[in-house]
Amino acid sequence: MLIRTYVAASAIEGVGVFAAEPIRKGASIWRLDPDFDRLIPMERYEAAPSHLRELLDRYAYPSPDRPGFMVYEVDNGRFMNHAERPNTDFSQYGGAIATRDIAAGEEITCDYGEFFEDFERLHLATA
Repeated sequence: MLIRTYVAASAIEGVGVFAAEPIRKGASIWRLDPDFDRLIPMERYEAAPSHLRELLDRYAYPSPDRPGFMVYEVDNGRFMNHAERPNTDFSQYGGAIATRDIAAGEEITCDYGEFFEDFERLHLATA
């Protein structure tokens, strides 16, 4: 995350990530950082103990530009919840911007379908 955030209870799902300060529309809020974001090979995921696979199932997603890898964000970004009308834009992989002003204390949301190609199909199958 390129902004100050905190994790707290979410009305959307369990916990979420919240703005610790006001964020202006158009501000860069996230960028993939290989020093802090892990790319995990699918074969390592598949060989991992069940408790680690469960963690990755919840907090990781397939890498849009590196087939065969999952992205696990080490910062608070992994707690970002999906919203039908999110306040961020992740459509350009590798970074995200605020689509409107976000108030301090407001939950930061995204559309998982912008970076997780099969999200819509999986989401509909479990709904």
